[in-house]
Amino acid sequence: MNAKGNPNQSVITSYVEAPTSTVTANGVNFVYRELGPKGGIPVVFFVHLAATLDYWDPRIVDAIAENRHVITFDQRGVGASTGEVPDSIEAMADDAYAFIKALGFDKIDVFSFSLGGMVAQALIAERPDLVRKLVLTGTGPKGGKDIDKVAGITYFDILKAALTRSDPREFLFFNRDAKGKRAAKAYVERTTGSRSEVRDAPMALKGFRTQLKAIQKYGRGTPHDLSKFTQPTLIANGDNDRMVPSVLSKDMHGRIKGSELIIYPDSGHGGVFQFHEQFAPIAAEFLSR
Repeated sequence: MNAKGNPNQSVITSYVEAPTSTVTANGVNFVYRELGPKGGIPVVFFVHLAATLDYWDPRIVDAIAENRHVITFDQRGVGASTGEVPDSIEAMADDAYAFIKALGFDKIDVFSFSLGGMVAQALIAERPDLVRKLVLTGTGPKGGKDIDKVAGITYFDILKAALTRSDPREFLFFNRDAKGKRAAKAYVERTTGSRSEVRDAPMALKGFRTQLKAIQKYGRGTPHDLSKFTQPTLIANGDNDRMVPSVLSKDMHGRIKGSELIIYPDSGHGGVFQFHEQFAPIAAEFLSR
């Protein structure tokens, strides 16, 4: 049971306590979690490559859910959501739209990371009136320089992680200096800690490979006209993102009129997780203005 429809039930504001629900859209059973006070425009979280519901950093989710209705979900073919992973970012955006409409929403705010930011941009390019506010972290624009190299970097770091029996995100998201290693361990611990109910299904290898191919296609695609994006936009990244080069965050900032940009020092792809104490309240304030 979730809090929906029961005014006497206390509001869940802790992500590790958020129950998992299912909704069907276009023949796909999408799994999702929601928390925070219901009512108004929800903040929908768009997750990264090879990630399921369990991969969100509760330090960021909880900060936003304190005052906002938050929804996280698994894309088609990811985690416990049924179906096959789409082979294009645009098809992922179509699935996200179907999921959002199935929940009955005509307007949302978006918090996105990495692949999720690419899906969010494709969604806005096709349906500009759906999204009111946009948070883009660790991501880049369609056709962005070197995005098509993500697959090679990912496979290389997965191999390094396997050799050291580490979580691949420690290599992919964080610098390998002392600060980065400490931040990586803390982040992995936060996202693999105990939940109050059964955890999500793991990402299938076939789906992971399909996502990488979709990112490669996106990196080689015709750029979106970001000058048409009218949503208030917050962009953030670390200054040493090896997966989606940090320069692309600056590129998006220059192309999305009125956008705000934060680049965290001495950090990588997961800069917003390394600096969660600073970033979480900034993101929460931006989304609650």
